[in-house]
Amino acid sequence: MASRFLQFSVLLQKYRTPLLAASCGGVFVANMFYHVFPDISYRQLYQAWFKGEPVTLSDKLEDVFQQVLKDYGISSPKNFSAFASFGFHPVGAGVPWLSAGAKIGIPANFNSTPDDPSGISNRSIFINGKMVDWSSDTGSALREALVFSLDAQKFAMAREVARLQSGGPVMSAAVAPVCLGGVWVYSVLMKQLFGIHTGPLLLRGGVNILALGLGAVSYLLTSDAVNHWIDYNSDRRAAGVSCDYAKGGVEFYDKILSRNKTLRSLMGQKGEEMYALSGNLFPSHLLQLKHTPYTSRREGILTLLREEKA
Repeated sequence: MASRFLQFSVLLQKYRTPLLAASCGGVFVANMFYHVFPDISYRQLYQAWFKGEPVTLSDKLEDVFQQVLKDYGISSPKNFSAFASFGFHPVGAGVPWLSAGAKIGIPANFNSTPDDPSGISNRSIFINGKMVDWSSDTGSALREALVFSLDAQKFAMAREVARLQSGGPVMSAAVAPVCLGGVWVYSVLMKQLFGIHTGPLLLRGGVNILALGLGAVSYLLTSDAVNHWIDYNSDRRAAGVSCDYAKGGVEFYDKILSRNKTLRSLMGQKGEEMYALSGNLFPSHLLQLKHTPYTSRREGILTLLREEKA
């Protein structure tokens, strides 16, 4: 057994460069899969269904989406397409410059308006097994938080367009393979630093484990930083379209924070574990990275508005 392990170690040492390149490439491809083929992956996951049939995006929302692409200055609108998704705010995936393009899901509550919230109140939403009573105080607060003005809807769509147009998915997908390559760099540097490059196998194995730990920490910190940068950058780009888009962005995050506070109240203990008193999200488990705070995203847009007025 020891002989086989030694042979395996020698083999890994001999072909470590191509193995490392293949591993990093494989991780990158795996992370990019649903962005390269959004129709057969992402869209199938987020598509809204009703009575066993996929929901079709309304003409109204399709027109708004096309207007957002025009306002944002997208030169090839055919690279973006929208579909009806579940949830309460737009989601998106894909790479616009690839053949499959980018897909952005727009939820049903975007069909509602402050003057006509029927698109929400005629739906049944269950929380903790109980149907939300729209006539109650919490039900009214939740309905109010789910209805966005046209400017807020445009900002929410533009935010996803900005994230995909600026290559956000590619940057996020690149973090893991870069950190995986960093594990090899950590391992080599530590072995050279301590002079154990040809030392005992057990000692070198301990250094490799330490390098893996450093790589994992690097991934957590780097992924967190990259995702936060992408979120803030997308907000700035969307809010920078016009003053109306920026004001819509402030409203959008105000409504999200209000919705989360209401859900915290409706969901009891589970809500307290998911949402902070401010309305920001808590990580669902210890290994999950921190979400970009909605409060700071809102404050970033307010700062842009103040700079414009100044």
